[in-house]
Amino acid sequence: MKDLQIRTTRDGSNTVFSDTFQESYHSIAGAVTESKHVFINAGLRVIRKRNISIFEMGFGTGLNALLTFLEAQQSGMAIRYTAIELYPPKQEILTDLANNFSQVTNSSVFHTFHDNIWNQDIHISTGFTLFKIQGDLLTTPIGNGYDLVYYDAFSPATQPDLWTEDVFHKMFDAMNMEGILTTYCAKGSVRRALLKAGFIVERLPGPPPKREMLRACKK
Repeated sequence: MKDLQIRTTRDGSNTVFSDTFQESYHSIAGAVTESKHVFINAGLRVIRKRNISIFEMGFGTGLNALLTFLEAQQSGMAIRYTAIELYPPKQEILTDLANNFSQVTNSSVFHTFHDNIWNQDIHISTGFTLFKIQGDLLTTPIGNGYDLVYYDAFSPATQPDLWTEDVFHKMFDAMNMEGILTTYCAKGSVRRALLKAGFIVERLPGPPPKREMLRACKK
């Protein structure tokens, strides 16, 4: 997309704002803060396995993947990370983000995540493999065997087709038993769609300033 703008969030980390969707990729209250709260603390740290397969809906800036990579390095987990993205940010946006995200990890790692390599394994380090899919979740095969799903699409108000019972059935079928799906969204219609798709759903405290978020488990 050509309408992207870099914005600094309240915790000092950058996010991207889309004029087309009129939404930021992460919370303006804190991009890193939100990502850690929703996906690392409520997702990755809950999985009781050392070898984990992750699927992310909405690769975007790569922030969720970067924080997962850092967590894996510290804990010794082995991770296969698959992500789908229909609109990858342009190089000039990525260059600006790299300067900011260097506070989280070195810029060379960031650029490796964003190498223009799709539909094949990218070996980031020993124990961390990235597989990027450029496509639409609604029509693109995503594989299966996932222990953890980061569901980070734009909001239901902006992309309602990505928050339906049918989409969550696709997620459910792609996940292992006891797998977890975590999302920043706490909307009642999303919770009901997850329940109808077969998930056990719980409300959790959201990242500031959100009151709630959702975590779903395949039992």
